[in-house]
Amino acid sequence: MARTGPTNLLKRKLIKGLKKLSKDEQANIWERISEELSAPRRKMVEANISKINRNANEGEVVVVPGKVLGSGKLTKKIVIIAESYSMKAYEKLKKSGAEIYLLDDLLRNKELKDKIDSLPKRIIV
Repeated sequence: MARTGPTNLLKRKLIKGLKKLSKDEQANIWERISEELSAPRRKMVEANISKINRNANEGEVVVVPGKVLGSGKLTKKIVIIAESYSMKAYEKLKKSGAEIYLLDDLLRNKELKDKIDSLPKRIIV
């Protein structure tokens, strides 16, 4: 059977935008994230806050090409960009002082794009 990719039109638009961003900025990280997002739903990335806390360094930009779940505790000041957040994760991250954004915000907001360009990035899969 031929691979068709996601049927959700917003997700397709996001994938296309990330591929364009990758080509424009010559940054392979956005290409890798678009590939992760175009994977089947059963392989969708889910990352708990505890996993993010273990793998991230202070002041880094953490990109999760999937959903952030609320298990665990965040002790570092980082910027988190993800496709979506559970309600519990969103509340915990806001309380911990982390900056949280959606991948859609990255494509729409030039100031955010410029802000994270200079910071080190890490993908959590």
